[in-house]
Amino acid sequence: MSTKGNLKTAFAGESQANQKYLAYAEKAERDGYPVVARLFRGVAAAESIHARNHLKALEGGIKATIDNLMDAQGGEDYEITTMYPPMIADAETDGDKKAARSMHFALEVEKVHYELYGQAIAAVTEGKDLADAKVRVCPVCGHTVIGDVEDDCPVCGCKADRYIEIA
Repeated sequence: MSTKGNLKTAFAGESQANQKYLAYAEKAERDGYPVVARLFRGVAAAESIHARNHLKALEGGIKATIDNLMDAQGGEDYEITTMYPPMIADAETDGDKKAARSMHFALEVEKVHYELYGQAIAAVTEGKDLADAKVRVCPVCGHTVIGDVEDDCPVCGCKADRYIEIA
């Protein structure tokens, strides 16, 4: 494999480890092991640093904000049109309701992300930022809102007051 291929593989692995260890930290916390939870969060932070370093080492890995927005929107489009629909169909065929539900939530939220990136692209193209507002995320499905959460989550029904505010 080429160095570029190795960097992409390492980036994916470190990114997955970060998320897995954060989930492990939540479980350790619930199980009454706060120091083990801190260890998981600490190692997750290190894995995130590794992932960003690998991304930076990739030629063209991080570009101008407008280019990054267009790349991010392209990724969302791929997930909406190509990745999730057949995955959901496979999960349903297999009778795996948890997988189908998880992927359905992701698909619906990726559509929102696509639109939000579109708004950001329009603003940055005009040399502006998005209007100053809080960003909130549903803790169940990831539904993302800029501004106030008016109603319960339209994707999973989570109560609006449970949304997490992103700093």
